[in-house]
Amino acid sequence: MERARYNSSDENVPQIVFFDLETTVPSRTGQKFCVLEFGAIIVCPKKLVELECYCTLIRPKDLSVVSITSGRSDGITRQAVATAPMFEDVADRIFSILNGRVWAGHNIQRFDCPRIREAFAAIGRPAPAPIGMIDSLGVLTQKFGKRAGNMKMATLANYFGLGQQTHRSLADVRMNLEVLKHCATVLFLESTLPALASTSYHGSSTVTTRSRSNIGKALTEGESSCRKSPPPTLGYKRPAPVPYPTSRIGEMTERIKGVLCKAKGSQPLNNFLKHSHLVLK
Repeated sequence: MERARYNSSDENVPQIVFFDLETTVPSRTGQKFCVLEFGAIIVCPKKLVELECYCTLIRPKDLSVVSITSGRSDGITRQAVATAPMFEDVADRIFSILNGRVWAGHNIQRFDCPRIREAFAAIGRPAPAPIGMIDSLGVLTQKFGKRAGNMKMATLANYFGLGQQTHRSLADVRMNLEVLKHCATVLFLESTLPALASTSYHGSSTVTTRSRSNIGKALTEGESSCRKSPPPTLGYKRPAPVPYPTSRIGEMTERIKGVLCKAKGSQPLNNFLKHSHLVLK
C-alpha cells in the first residue's frame, strides 16, 4: 500500500475508491468466476489526487481454472498466480479499502461488485459496503455518449490518446480516472462553448467560428463582394423603406424651394430641387 500526503481538511470528505478485478472466464455452465487480481486507488474527490493504491494477484483454490498461457495482454497465467496469496489472506486489506467509501469503476455494478460479494461469501465473511456508487459506464453513456465509437474503456482511452489498456487492475483503474477527467473536461467546455457540441452552431454573437471550407468558399464565390456585406446564407434582408407620406415630402420640398429661390430663383438650383423632388417621391 502506498500513501500520498494530503491536507487534514480533506479527511472529512468521503473518499472515492476506484477498483478493478481481473478474473477467470467460466468455460462451462455453472462454473463461477475466480478473482485473479485486485487493484484499487483511493482518490480525494476535491482534488482528484491519488491518496493510496493497492494491488495484488490472488491464487484461486483450484489452479486448473487458470490458463497456462494468457489469452490477453494481461500476462496473468497459472505460473503468475501460483505463489500469490489466496483471497482469504488479503480479504482484510480489501475490506478496509472498500468499506465505507464511494465505489467507482467501469461496469462495476454488473461485474466487479457481484464478484466481490461472491468472493467474501466464499470465505464466510460479510462483504464490504459502499456509501455511494459511480459506475463510469453508465455515467459516460448518459452524459458523454458513443462519440468514441463504443463505451469500452479501451476505446475511450484510445479516443483521448491515453494509451492501450493493459487489462491489469491497477493500470486500468488509473486509466479509468484519466478517462473520466478527459470526458468531464470536454463536457465542461461544451457547456461553456456550445459551438463545440454541434457542427451547426447558431449560438452567441460573442463567439465566432469559421471552418477552412467556409473560408475557401467565401474567397472563391464572393471575392468581388464587399467584406462588410452579410452572406446570403444568414437570411439577411434589406430593411424596407420607411413609409413616409410622399405628399408631406412634396410640401417640404416646395417650402425649401421657396426659401432658397426667393432672391433670384436660380435655374440650376430649380433643376436640382426638381430632380430631388422626383427622387424623394
